[in-house]
Amino acid sequence: MYEAVHAQPDGASTVSRFAETAAEYGFEGVVVCNHSGARAEYDAAEIAAEYGIDVVRGVAVRADDPQQASGAVGNYRPDETIVAVEGGTNALNRFAVENEKVDVLANPMDGGDVNHVLAKAAAENGVRFEFNLAGVLRTHGGRRVRTIQSLRKLAEIVDYYDAPYVVSADPAAHLELRAPRELQAVGEAIGFSRTFVEDGLAEWGRLAERNRRVDSESFIEPGIERGRYEKES
Repeated sequence: MYEAVHAQPDGASTVSRFAETAAEYGFEGVVVCNHSGARAEYDAAEIAAEYGIDVVRGVAVRADDPQQASGAVGNYRPDETIVAVEGGTNALNRFAVENEKVDVLANPMDGGDVNHVLAKAAAENGVRFEFNLAGVLRTHGGRRVRTIQSLRKLAEIVDYYDAPYVVSADPAAHLELRAPRELQAVGEAIGFSRTFVEDGLAEWGRLAERNRRVDSESFIEPGIERGRYEKES
């Protein structure tokens, strides 16, 4: 299982500190998914060797509108193993799920909505919806209630249309990391099965493996346009 993290300068902890803590908690890998414009500088291979954990380079694109998001995705795609787009508006949500260059639609319910049209598009293009548990773990009162309601609605749509998804606690510091079993317990408390949460955490690793494989094949055969973002068979 993997966790997606925001490291310095996007968060409070270094990639190395995240990797050390994640390894202690039993994760197989971390995805360094800093927001666009806050790139972390680190040696993934060196950190992986020191802590025995996979370190995946990623980015979470923040944009004001689909046009800006499109340019950012095009710029980041060649260099990042996993590319996410921060949703939150209906326009950005739709852009993300209809773009096969996008791996993950992050925070889709944070100001936006997800319906059957978007779920079908996500399934067709292999775009994962993110179930972000940060609002369950780190907010209270009405905001926490609204977060849980949004996550449950998203789960119903994802389940009905068999759309792909990932799960994250969205930590911006190593102290915000939670072990997989803790996240499974949180999921159970709001109506998700332990298997649902486990699969969502593992999906980050499957994405990384797929994209690395396709990148490798593209390097070997540069004359062939590869379907990095085509649906898995």
